[in-house]
Amino acid sequence: MSGLWTKKDLLGLEDLSKDELELILSTAESFKEVSTREIKKVPALRGKTVLNLFYEPSTRTRVSFEVAAKRLSADVINIAAETSSVRKGETLIDTGRNLEALKADIIVVRHNASGAAAILARHVNISVVNAGDGWHEHPTQALLDIFTLKEKLGRIDGIKVSIVGDIAHSRVARSNIWGLTKLGAQVMVCAPELLIPPAIEKMGARVTHDIDEALCNADAVNILRMQFERDEKGAFPNKQEYFKRFGITEERLKKNNKNIIIMHPGPINRGIEISSEIADCKNSVILEQVTNGIAVRMAVLFLVSGVQEKKDEATD
Repeated sequence: MSGLWTKKDLLGLEDLSKDELELILSTAESFKEVSTREIKKVPALRGKTVLNLFYEPSTRTRVSFEVAAKRLSADVINIAAETSSVRKGETLIDTGRNLEALKADIIVVRHNASGAAAILARHVNISVVNAGDGWHEHPTQALLDIFTLKEKLGRIDGIKVSIVGDIAHSRVARSNIWGLTKLGAQVMVCAPELLIPPAIEKMGARVTHDIDEALCNADAVNILRMQFERDEKGAFPNKQEYFKRFGITEERLKKNNKNIIIMHPGPINRGIEISSEIADCKNSVILEQVTNGIAVRMAVLFLVSGVQEKKDEATD
């Protein structure tokens, strides 16, 4: 791997090169060891302030970013939109500029509007990390998924990954497709017809509506939560029917590929997209994904902070 990180922000994987993706993964690999120490800290971001600005509810992502920043010795402030000046009508840009005026160094933002992180990044000089924006991207989730696959399989180039579930509403699916295909993986998506975006094949993914086809030759399956609350088109009448046709079960894996790696970004809906037996089976890496998320987010915060430091030095 050659090259240096040159981006102020991490907004998505669509705009990253293969080298940039590999740099994040290799940096995360070096940081993973920190979590095995008795004292789980390094001074890499000592004196820096990371602000978690979340306009949507989150447990795993927010806590993971908080833990990652603290393990880098940064100061962390969590801001929930429902308890901030947003309720008084403050815009995202004004919020960002005020946080910049407080001399924060990195803003980690989750927002329900696609493109929100990019808009914020254009209007502030400090680093912005996208923690999920609408149906657009969730780059660090995809990075931790890819990191976990590489850890389990030894490579990404040439592997086959099936993404099953609510593709239409999934920022995780989009980021995974961008990242995996750039690193040489073959990606197949599987869902009911109305839950497959029309342009998904242009991103490099194959499409199937047959769960058995998605499972039979895949090295890993990444199972997405069915977001029934966003199913305006009524793609499926009920959860039971979805589980019957697309749910990942022990019987279905025995029929197709019992050695497939089981992944899920969470939260898991047991008995809807995945059975409890499969969620907890020996091939499941769901909890390993959570652990790896800390190392990946440490890497991202470290890399964007390095660019910010150089920028600060240039203006002194």
